[in-house]
Amino acid sequence: MRDILEKLQSGKISIENAEKEILNDFFAIQPFASLDIYREERCGIPEIIFAENKPAGIFLHIVEEYMKKKDILLATRLKEEHYKILDDLRNKYELDERKMARSIIIKRKDFRVEDSGRYVGIITAGTSDIHVAEEAKCVLDITGVRSISCHDVGIAGIHRIVEPLKKMQIRKVRCIIVAAGMDGALPSFISGLVKCPVIGVPVSTGYGFGKNGVGALIGMLQSCSPGLAVVNIDAGVNAGAIASLIARGIAYE
Repeated sequence: MRDILEKLQSGKISIENAEKEILNDFFAIQPFASLDIYREERCGIPEIIFAENKPAGIFLHIVEEYMKKKDILLATRLKEEHYKILDDLRNKYELDERKMARSIIIKRKDFRVEDSGRYVGIITAGTSDIHVAEEAKCVLDITGVRSISCHDVGIAGIHRIVEPLKKMQIRKVRCIIVAAGMDGALPSFISGLVKCPVIGVPVSTGYGFGKNGVGALIGMLQSCSPGLAVVNIDAGVNAGAIASLIARGIAYE
Protein backbone atom coordinates (compact mmCIF):
# COMPACT_ATOMS: atom_id res chain seq x y z
CA MET A 1 0.00 0.00 0.00
CA ARG A 2 2.91 2.36 0.73
CA ASP A 3 4.10 1.98 -2.87
CA ILE A 4 0.66 2.90 -4.13
CA LEU A 5 0.47 6.00 -1.92
CA GLU A 6 3.97 7.09 -2.96
CA LYS A 7 3.03 6.77 -6.64
CA LEU A 8 -0.09 8.81 -5.93
CA GLN A 9 1.90 11.50 -4.12
CA SER A 10 4.43 11.76 -6.94
CA GLY A 11 1.66 12.07 -9.52
CA LYS A 12 2.48 8.81 -11.29
CA ILE A 13 -1.07 7.54 -10.85
CA SER A 14 -4.47 9.20 -10.38
CA ILE A 15 -6.64 9.00 -7.27
CA GLU A 16 -9.00 6.72 -9.18
CA ASN A 17 -6.23 4.30 -10.16
CA ALA A 18 -4.80 4.32 -6.63
CA GLU A 19 -8.20 3.42 -5.24
CA LYS A 20 -8.56 0.63 -7.80
CA GLU A 21 -5.14 -0.82 -6.93
CA ILE A 22 -5.87 -0.77 -3.20
CA LEU A 23 -9.27 -2.41 -3.58
CA ASN A 24 -8.13 -5.12 -5.97
CA ASP A 25 -4.60 -5.89 -4.85
CA PHE A 26 -3.72 -9.36 -3.63
CA PHE A 27 -0.50 -11.22 -3.04
CA ALA A 28 -0.07 -14.43 -5.01
CA ILE A 29 1.90 -17.31 -3.52
CA GLN A 30 2.20 -19.62 -6.48
CA PRO A 31 0.82 -22.11 -7.09
CA PHE A 32 -1.44 -22.53 -4.06
CA ALA A 33 -2.58 -19.21 -2.55
CA SER A 34 -3.65 -15.65 -3.33
CA LEU A 35 -3.62 -13.67 -0.09
CA ASP A 36 -6.00 -10.74 0.24
CA ILE A 37 -3.49 -8.50 2.03
CA TYR A 38 -5.62 -5.34 1.89
CA ARG A 39 -8.81 -6.95 3.17
CA GLU A 40 -8.59 -5.03 6.45
CA GLU A 41 -8.39 -1.69 4.65
CA ARG A 42 -11.31 -2.68 2.43
CA CYS A 43 -13.56 -4.61 4.82
CA GLY A 44 -12.37 -3.79 8.35
CA ILE A 45 -11.29 -7.37 9.12
CA PRO A 46 -7.82 -8.68 8.12
CA GLU A 47 -7.14 -11.83 6.14
CA ILE A 48 -7.46 -14.91 8.38
CA ILE A 49 -5.67 -18.14 7.47
CA PHE A 50 -7.79 -21.30 7.71
CA ALA A 51 -5.18 -23.95 8.51
CA GLU A 52 -7.18 -27.14 9.00
CA ASN A 53 -6.79 -28.76 5.58
CA LYS A 54 -3.45 -27.20 4.64
CA PRO A 55 -0.28 -29.34 4.71
CA ALA A 56 2.11 -28.03 7.35
CA GLY A 57 4.77 -27.00 4.84
CA ILE A 58 2.37 -25.00 2.71
CA PHE A 59 0.86 -23.42 5.82
CA LEU A 60 4.29 -22.27 7.01
CA HIS A 61 5.14 -20.82 3.61
CA ILE A 62 1.88 -18.86 3.52
CA VAL A 63 2.52 -17.49 7.02
CA GLU A 64 6.08 -16.45 6.18
CA GLU A 65 5.07 -14.68 2.99
CA TYR A 66 2.09 -12.97 4.62
CA MET A 67 4.22 -11.62 7.48
CA LYS A 68 6.57 -9.99 4.97
CA LYS A 69 3.66 -7.72 4.06
CA LYS A 70 1.67 -7.30 7.29
CA ASP A 71 2.19 -6.79 11.02
CA ILE A 72 -0.24 -9.34 12.46
CA LEU A 73 -1.85 -12.60 11.40
CA LEU A 74 -4.56 -14.86 12.79
CA ALA A 75 -4.60 -18.53 11.76
CA THR A 76 -7.44 -20.81 12.87
CA ARG A 77 -8.30 -24.52 13.07
CA LEU A 78 -4.68 -25.56 13.60
CA LYS A 79 -3.55 -29.14 14.12
CA GLU A 80 -0.58 -30.05 16.28
CA GLU A 81 1.63 -30.30 13.20
CA HIS A 82 0.88 -26.66 12.40
CA TYR A 83 1.92 -25.48 15.87
CA LYS A 84 5.15 -27.47 15.70
CA ILE A 85 6.24 -26.16 12.33
CA LEU A 86 5.85 -22.56 13.53
CA ASP A 87 8.54 -22.99 16.21
CA ASP A 88 11.17 -21.73 13.78
CA LEU A 89 9.45 -18.32 13.73
CA ARG A 90 9.68 -17.66 17.49
CA ASN A 91 12.92 -15.70 17.25
CA LYS A 92 11.46 -13.38 14.64
CA TYR A 93 7.83 -12.93 15.70
CA GLU A 94 5.66 -13.00 18.80
CA LEU A 95 3.55 -16.17 18.76
CA ASP A 96 0.40 -16.21 20.88
CA GLU A 97 -0.88 -19.79 20.88
CA ARG A 98 -4.57 -20.19 21.67
CA LYS A 99 -4.85 -23.96 22.03
CA MET A 100 -8.43 -23.85 23.32
CA ALA A 101 -9.44 -22.00 20.15
CA ARG A 102 -7.13 -24.10 17.94
CA SER A 103 -5.74 -20.78 16.77
CA ILE A 104 -2.58 -18.69 16.84
CA ILE A 105 -1.90 -14.97 16.60
CA ILE A 106 1.44 -14.06 15.03
CA LYS A 107 2.71 -10.49 15.12
CA ARG A 108 5.85 -8.46 14.81
CA LYS A 109 7.47 -8.01 18.20
CA ASP A 110 7.26 -4.22 18.02
CA PHE A 111 3.63 -4.15 16.85
CA ARG A 112 0.71 -3.31 19.13
CA VAL A 113 -2.94 -3.53 18.16
CA GLU A 114 -4.75 -0.21 18.47
CA ASP A 115 -7.24 -0.43 21.33
CA SER A 116 -10.74 0.67 20.33
CA GLY A 117 -11.88 0.90 23.95
CA ARG A 118 -15.11 -0.88 22.94
CA TYR A 119 -16.42 -4.05 24.58
CA VAL A 120 -18.17 -7.18 23.32
CA GLY A 121 -19.71 -9.81 25.59
CA ILE A 122 -18.97 -13.50 25.05
CA ILE A 123 -21.19 -16.14 26.65
CA THR A 124 -21.25 -19.92 26.35
CA ALA A 125 -24.08 -22.21 27.36
CA GLY A 126 -21.70 -25.02 28.32
CA THR A 127 -18.02 -25.71 28.83
CA SER A 128 -18.07 -27.77 25.62
CA ASP A 129 -18.84 -24.59 23.67
CA ILE A 130 -15.80 -22.60 24.83
CA HIS A 131 -13.53 -23.49 21.90
CA VAL A 132 -15.86 -21.76 19.44
CA ALA A 133 -16.25 -18.71 21.68
CA GLU A 134 -12.49 -18.45 22.04
CA GLU A 135 -12.11 -18.48 18.26
CA ALA A 136 -14.43 -15.46 18.14
CA LYS A 137 -12.35 -13.78 20.85
CA CYS A 138 -9.23 -14.14 18.70
CA VAL A 139 -10.85 -12.00 16.02
CA LEU A 140 -11.80 -9.39 18.60
CA ASP A 141 -8.25 -9.34 19.94
CA ILE A 142 -6.57 -8.73 16.59
CA THR A 143 -8.99 -5.90 15.79
CA GLY A 144 -8.59 -4.07 19.09
CA VAL A 145 -11.95 -4.90 20.66
CA ARG A 146 -12.06 -5.78 24.34
CA SER A 147 -14.21 -8.65 25.58
CA ILE A 148 -15.90 -9.91 28.72
CA SER A 149 -16.35 -13.69 28.80
CA CYS A 150 -18.64 -15.88 30.86
CA HIS A 151 -18.87 -19.64 30.40
CA ASP A 152 -21.21 -22.49 31.31
CA VAL A 153 -24.34 -20.46 32.05
CA GLY A 154 -26.89 -22.33 29.93
CA ILE A 155 -30.62 -22.59 30.43
CA ALA A 156 -30.37 -25.74 32.58
CA GLY A 157 -29.43 -23.30 35.36
CA ILE A 158 -30.62 -20.01 33.96
CA HIS A 159 -30.10 -18.12 37.23
CA ARG A 160 -26.37 -18.19 36.46
CA ILE A 161 -26.74 -15.61 33.70
CA VAL A 162 -27.87 -12.71 35.90
CA GLU A 163 -24.50 -11.53 37.24
CA PRO A 164 -22.62 -11.85 33.93
CA LEU A 165 -25.24 -9.73 32.16
CA LYS A 166 -24.95 -7.07 34.87
CA LYS A 167 -21.19 -6.87 34.33
CA MET A 168 -21.66 -6.59 30.58
CA GLN A 169 -24.21 -3.82 30.95
CA ILE A 170 -21.80 -1.89 33.19
CA ARG A 171 -19.13 -2.13 30.49
CA LYS A 172 -21.70 -1.09 27.88
CA VAL A 173 -21.00 -3.97 25.53
CA ARG A 174 -21.90 -3.16 21.94
CA CYS A 175 -23.14 -6.70 21.26
CA ILE A 176 -23.03 -10.17 22.80
CA ILE A 177 -21.81 -13.38 21.19
CA VAL A 178 -23.62 -16.43 22.57
CA ALA A 179 -22.31 -19.91 21.69
CA ALA A 180 -24.58 -22.87 22.45
CA GLY A 181 -24.98 -26.49 21.40
CA MET A 182 -27.79 -28.95 22.23
CA ASP A 183 -31.09 -27.05 21.75
CA GLY A 184 -29.38 -23.68 21.24
CA ALA A 185 -31.93 -21.85 23.38
CA LEU A 186 -29.63 -19.48 25.28
CA PRO A 187 -29.14 -16.81 22.56
CA SER A 188 -32.90 -16.32 22.22
CA PHE A 189 -33.28 -15.99 25.97
CA ILE A 190 -30.48 -13.42 26.26
CA SER A 191 -31.76 -11.49 23.27
CA GLY A 192 -35.02 -10.99 25.15
CA LEU A 193 -33.18 -9.35 28.07
CA VAL A 194 -30.72 -6.90 26.49
CA LYS A 195 -30.95 -3.93 24.15
CA CYS A 196 -27.77 -4.66 22.18
CA PRO A 197 -27.54 -7.09 19.24
CA VAL A 198 -26.98 -10.76 20.06
CA ILE A 199 -25.02 -13.03 17.72
CA GLY A 200 -25.94 -16.68 18.11
CA VAL A 201 -23.34 -19.33 17.32
CA PRO A 202 -24.66 -22.91 17.08
CA VAL A 203 -22.02 -25.35 18.32
CA SER A 204 -21.62 -28.94 17.17
CA THR A 205 -21.81 -30.32 20.69
CA GLY A 206 -24.70 -32.53 21.68
CA TYR A 207 -26.13 -35.79 20.45
CA GLY A 208 -29.35 -37.44 19.35
CA PHE A 209 -31.85 -36.15 16.79
CA GLY A 210 -30.34 -32.67 16.47
CA LYS A 211 -26.70 -33.71 16.82
CA ASN A 212 -23.68 -31.92 15.31
CA GLY A 213 -25.19 -28.51 15.96
CA VAL A 214 -28.21 -28.98 13.70
CA GLY A 215 -30.72 -28.70 16.55
CA ALA A 216 -28.99 -25.60 17.89
CA LEU A 217 -28.96 -23.97 14.45
CA ILE A 218 -32.64 -24.67 13.82
CA GLY A 219 -33.59 -23.41 17.27
CA MET A 220 -31.72 -20.14 16.80
CA LEU A 221 -33.07 -19.58 13.28
CA GLN A 222 -36.61 -20.19 14.55
CA SER A 223 -36.20 -17.67 17.38
CA CYS A 224 -38.99 -15.16 17.87
CA SER A 225 -36.59 -12.66 19.47
CA PRO A 226 -35.95 -9.91 16.87
CA GLY A 227 -32.57 -8.84 18.26
CA LEU A 228 -30.85 -12.13 17.43
CA ALA A 229 -28.71 -12.84 14.36
CA VAL A 230 -27.25 -16.28 13.70
CA VAL A 231 -24.06 -17.51 12.03
CA ASN A 232 -23.25 -21.02 10.83
CA ILE A 233 -22.40 -24.00 13.04
CA ASP A 234 -19.05 -23.54 14.85
CA ALA A 235 -18.48 -20.26 12.97
CA GLY A 236 -16.57 -18.46 15.70
CA VAL A 237 -14.58 -16.37 13.21
CA ASN A 238 -17.75 -15.08 11.57
CA ALA A 239 -19.28 -14.16 14.92
CA GLY A 240 -16.10 -12.39 16.00
CA ALA A 241 -15.86 -10.45 12.75
CA ILE A 242 -19.46 -9.24 12.89
CA ALA A 243 -19.14 -8.32 16.56
CA SER A 244 -15.93 -6.40 15.88
CA LEU A 245 -17.51 -4.39 13.08
CA ILE A 246 -20.51 -3.59 15.27
CA ALA A 247 -18.36 -2.58 18.22
CA ARG A 248 -16.05 -0.32 16.23
CA GLY A 249 -18.78 1.19 14.06
CA ILE A 250 -16.36 0.69 11.21
CA ALA A 251 -18.83 1.50 8.43
CA TYR A 252 -19.14 5.11 9.59
CA GLU A 253 -15.45 5.97 9.95
